[in-house]
Order: sequence, then structure tokens, then C-alpha cells
Amino acid sequence: MSISGELPGGGSDGEEEVFINEEDIIHEITIDEEDLPDRDDDDEDGGDRMDDSEDVDDSTYIFQGHKDEVFTVACSPTDASLVASGGKDDRGFLWRIGSAEGALELTGHRDTVSTVAFSSDGNLLACGSFDGQINVWSTATRSLQGTLEGSGSGFEWLKWHPRGHLIIAGSEDCNVWMWNADHNAILNTFAGHSSTVTCGDFTPDGKLICTGSDDATLRIWDPRSAQSRHVVRGHGYHTDGLTCLSITLDSQTVVSGSKDSSVHIVNVNSGQVVGSLVGHTNSIECVGISSSYGWAATGSMDQKLIIWDLAHQSNRCTCEHDEGVTSLAWLGSSRFVASGCIDGKVRIWDSLSGDCAREFSGHADVVQSLAVTADGNALVAVSTDGSARVFGISMFK
Repeated sequence: MSISGELPGGGSDGEEEVFINEEDIIHEITIDEEDLPDRDDDDEDGGDRMDDSEDVDDSTYIFQGHKDEVFTVACSPTDASLVASGGKDDRGFLWRIGSAEGALELTGHRDTVSTVAFSSDGNLLACGSFDGQINVWSTATRSLQGTLEGSGSGFEWLKWHPRGHLIIAGSEDCNVWMWNADHNAILNTFAGHSSTVTCGDFTPDGKLICTGSDDATLRIWDPRSAQSRHVVRGHGYHTDGLTCLSITLDSQTVVSGSKDSSVHIVNVNSGQVVGSLVGHTNSIECVGISSSYGWAATGSMDQKLIIWDLAHQSNRCTCEHDEGVTSLAWLGSSRFVASGCIDGKVRIWDSLSGDCAREFSGHADVVQSLAVTADGNALVAVSTDGSARVFGISMFK
């Protein structure tokens, strides 16, 4: 028998036979070629290769207190290291960046913690759940201050008044609820939507409330009377449920996104649709307005983040992703905006050029929510992989 092979130094053109004597054979094994592993074409050079599926982890800190998917995150507006997160494990946590010790479990919930938010002065933290309760915690004493309840239906989101300790929350019962968190007292119930209230906020001046619903309407409310000033719906507006909204700093304009791929601009005072931002082709998942520029950013399942000039209602630039965009956050007053994606990546985009300035790897599954620390040095991302990861962004201030 013989084994044909290239002799050392023999060159690639000529082959010579190397003979093995029968008496040198100790044992012969028959191998079925079908049992042999397929040869990877990438390994033809014989070199050891790093598994491409193992991405580099660019995070500077990982919080792993959750035991299931993490859906929501918020950063304290006054303490640059303090973060809250909540998830599918029915748990919320108050924890510090860089510290593995002392995380406070926000106990008491019996269903997914869907929303967390700090009061504007940073003294209180509200933690809302699909169990129909909002628990309010003191960040100083790390103790439960009170429990706010509605009808028992789950809460989708909550927001604090921009200057006080009032909380509003949107419920699956079609209502918006408002409480005084200092006294654990219901102040008003806003009734009018005919389906789950999916998004909402106070106007930045604190004088009005804007809410969007699965019923495809936007309502603008008077917080004192709990009456609708305007109901925005029908021709020229969304044809399917609203998913997100954001209000300009002057409290004059609300930008809303829908499952129907449309983005519309509404005048808060008149309740009139004053423009449409056309460019997406799938459900809008997130919207955010720059605090320094007259620009808005929208992210969609169509794998695009689009930066819009609101004054001209025009597309400034389109930022392409490999998969759907789930979340976004403007980085303070800078021109940079972060996006979270189904592929687990967090990307930083220059809104002037549309270029991707940085891509952060680390998460192994969908990025669900993003938040920026008070000092602007870090971005916190949470994911269905069960972790919260912190990425350094000081270079983008």
C-alpha cells in the first residue's frame, strides 16, 4: 500500500510516492467516509480560526441580577452610577454601575416588571408591572414608600411630572391613571381610549398630557379636569395602533409612531395633524427628539433608524441596520444618537452625516431598552438575554 503526498521542500507541482512496508503496519482500521466531519472551506489554510459567533464584549460593566428577559431600564437624573431595571422574572432592581454588591431587589410584584422611572429630582423610583401595581421606592433610604393601584389591569408605561411627584401610567384597561406619589393617592382617571394605552407623557411644561393607544388615536388631556382637549384620529393619521410618541421641548409638537409604519406630527394646542414623516415600511418601535437640534429620530422593524428635520419635515439621513431597530436614545445635547437592535448590537450614529460612529457588541439577544447616565459618560442597554450592559460613551458628548 502507499500514501501519496507532497514531500517536504518538493514544491507544489510534483508529487512523489512514499512507501510503507506491510510489516510496519500494526493494525488497519476501515473508515466510512460518511462518518467523517465535513471540512470547513475556511480552514483550508490550516490555521486556527476564532469562532466568528463569539463577538467581543465591549461593555465596561454587566449587571446579571435578573433571571429572565430584561425589558426596561432607567438612569437616575442626579446620580451618575444609579440604575434601575425590570424584566420578565417579575423583578426590578436598583443597582450601581461598577458595584457587584448592594443591589436592591424591588420586591412585591407578581408579574413582569414592564416600566421603571426616576422622579425628576432623583429622590423616588417608580416600578410598574403587568400585575396592575406601581411600587414607589425612596432612592435615599432604599425603602418602599407606597403602592399605587388602578383597576388591577397591567401597566404598559409610566412617567413622572417634569417638576413634581405626580405619576401617570397607561393601562391595559384603556385608561390613564394619575397619582400623587407623596401621598399614595389617586388624583384622576383619564377615560376615553377604547384599547390599551401604549404610550404617553406629560408635556415638558407639565401643563398637558399626551397619550397614544392601540385604538389608533392620540389624546391630549387636561390633567386637572381629566377631560380630552383633543382626540386625533381618522383620515391623515394612523390607521393602526400607536407604539410610541415624543414631545418637543417647547411643548408645542408631538411626534407619534404606529404599527402601520407611519410617523405623524401633531400640534399640541390645536390637535391638528401638521405633517407626516414618510420613509419607513414597517412598524415604528421608537421615537426620540433631540434636545439641541430640531430633529427627531425614529426606529423601525424595517431595519432603519431615520433622522428627520422637523421644521422641513424631511429625511436628513437613514441609518441602515442588519435587523429591526427596537430602541433609541439621544446622547444628551450632542449630535449623536444610540440605537438598540434585534441583533443584540448597540450603535452610535452621527446625526449630521448618518455615519455609524461606533458599534458595541456584548448582548446575545434583542436589545430592549436604552438609557444614558446623568453625566453622559455611559449608556446602559438591557436585553432579552437577561443582562444589563454598560458601554462607555464619554467620547460622544
